[in-house]
Amino acid sequence: MTASILLPGAPSQPLTAVVAENNKVVESTGAISYTEPSLISQPEPSASLGPPHPYFFKDGLRRVAPYFYTYNTWCKERWRGRKIIEVFESEFRERPVEYYRAAMESGQVAVNGKIVSPDYVMVNGDLVSHTTHRHEPPVTQDPVQVIHEDDDMIVINKPSGVPVHPAGRYHYNSVVEIMKAERGPTFAPRPCNRLDRLTSGIMFIAKTAKAAESLSAQIFRRSVRKEYLARVVGRFPDGEVVCDQPILQISPKLGLNRVRANGKSAKTVFKRLAYYPSPIIKPSSSNSPSPDEAETGGPEDQFTRETEGYSIVRCLPVTGRTHQIRVHLQFLGHPVQNDPIYANQKVWGFDLGRNDAEATLNTDEDVLSRLARMGKEQVADAVAYYDEMVDVYHKKKAERMSGQLCDVCETPLYTDPGSQELSLWLHSLRYEDADGSWSYVSPLPAWAMPPEGASGPTQVGGMDDLVEAAGEDMKIEVS
Repeated sequence: MTASILLPGAPSQPLTAVVAENNKVVESTGAISYTEPSLISQPEPSASLGPPHPYFFKDGLRRVAPYFYTYNTWCKERWRGRKIIEVFESEFRERPVEYYRAAMESGQVAVNGKIVSPDYVMVNGDLVSHTTHRHEPPVTQDPVQVIHEDDDMIVINKPSGVPVHPAGRYHYNSVVEIMKAERGPTFAPRPCNRLDRLTSGIMFIAKTAKAAESLSAQIFRRSVRKEYLARVVGRFPDGEVVCDQPILQISPKLGLNRVRANGKSAKTVFKRLAYYPSPIIKPSSSNSPSPDEAETGGPEDQFTRETEGYSIVRCLPVTGRTHQIRVHLQFLGHPVQNDPIYANQKVWGFDLGRNDAEATLNTDEDVLSRLARMGKEQVADAVAYYDEMVDVYHKKKAERMSGQLCDVCETPLYTDPGSQELSLWLHSLRYEDADGSWSYVSPLPAWAMPPEGASGPTQVGGMDDLVEAAGEDMKIEVS
C-alpha cells in the first residue's frame, strides 16, 4: 500500500511514502510465518519543512528526507549571566562555533522568538529556540512485525537498530513514529517494556492507558517470564549455567556496568542452543589496526576471538539489572560476539573482564581511563557511547565519509551505516505469563539460524529447564 503525503509549503506534487500493509506474523498449527511487505524503490525526496513526513526505502534501509526541526529549551541556571555564544560553544559542540554565530545572526537561533546577537547575555526565563536542518540516520527497512493484536494490545517483533521512542538523532525513525505512520495520526502507541536501540525482539504496545497499566503491573510483580537469545564468542558450556554474580554500575554517565562483589544482586540462567565452530585464521599484517583504528576502537577491529567460533545461547534473566545479560556473559568469558562495549579488548583487556569480580585484573579506574582516552567520558549512556564512537570513527576514517555536503546546511554527509552499527546479537525471544495463560514467541533472528552448510536448530523449545534451574528465585522479588 502506498500513501501520498502533501507537506506544508511543498510543491503541489505529493511525496510518496511506502507503508507496509501485511507485515504480520501469524501463527498456524504451531508454526510462525512472515508475510514480507511489498517495498518498492523510491526516489529520494528533497528536504521538507516538517511533519507529516514520509519514509522512503533504498539499499535495504528505511530513510527520512532531511527536514527542519526546532529545538526549544529554557535557560538553565548555569547559563544565566553568560553570553549565548559562550553557552553554545561550551554545551552544544555538535557544530563549530562559527555555525552557531551565523545561526544567531540569521535567526535560526532565537531567544523568546526574537533575533539576538551572539553577545546577548542570558537571563532567567529565556526560551532558546534552535531551528536546524535535521539529518536522521537510516535504519533497517525490516518492518515492525505484528505477532499478535487484540483490542487492548499489539505484540510486535522490534527490528534491531531502531529506537523505541524518538531520542537523540532519531525521531521519525523510531518504533513509535513508524507505527503512527502506518496506523494514522490518532494512534497513540504506549510501549510497556523497554528494549535498547540495538536489541531486537518482543515488545508490547498497549492501545489504551488501562492496558498499559495492567501489563506493567504484571511485569512489576514478576509474574511474567522473559527469554532472550544471544550469539556469543566461543563454545558455551553444556547444560544449564547459572550466573548469580552481583552487578555494579561503575559510571552513571556511561551507564557502564560490571560484575563486582559489592554490586546489586543479579541472576541469569543460560543454556546453549547450538555451537558453530569456525576455521583458525592466522593473523597477518593486513589485519593489524591502523593508528586511527587503534585510537578510536573502531567497529571493524573490536570484536574479538572470532577464531573460536560462536554459540547461540538461551538467556533467562531472573532479575532485571541494566545490561545484566551482557555483563554476565562477559564475566563467564563468552560476551555477545558483536557487543561494542563488553566485547571491546581496548576497554577490558585481553580477558574482557572474565572472572574478575574483585576488579584485580582491571580496576574501575583502568576501565574508565581507557574510555577517557577514547574521548567518551562525557557520553550520557552506553548506547549513545556506541553511537558517538561510530561517529568519531567515521570522522577519522575519510573513506567512510561521502565527501559531499548537504546543499541546504552544508553538513558533511556520511556513508550508510554497516551491519555492526545497526544490530546487537541479543534478541528478546519470548514473553509468557507464569501461570501459562499466555505466551508470545518471535521467530529466530537471521544471525541465530545455522550458517550456510551447517545443520542446527531453527526453533526453541519450552522454558521448563531454564525455570527449574532458576529455582525459587523465580518467585522472589529482588529489590
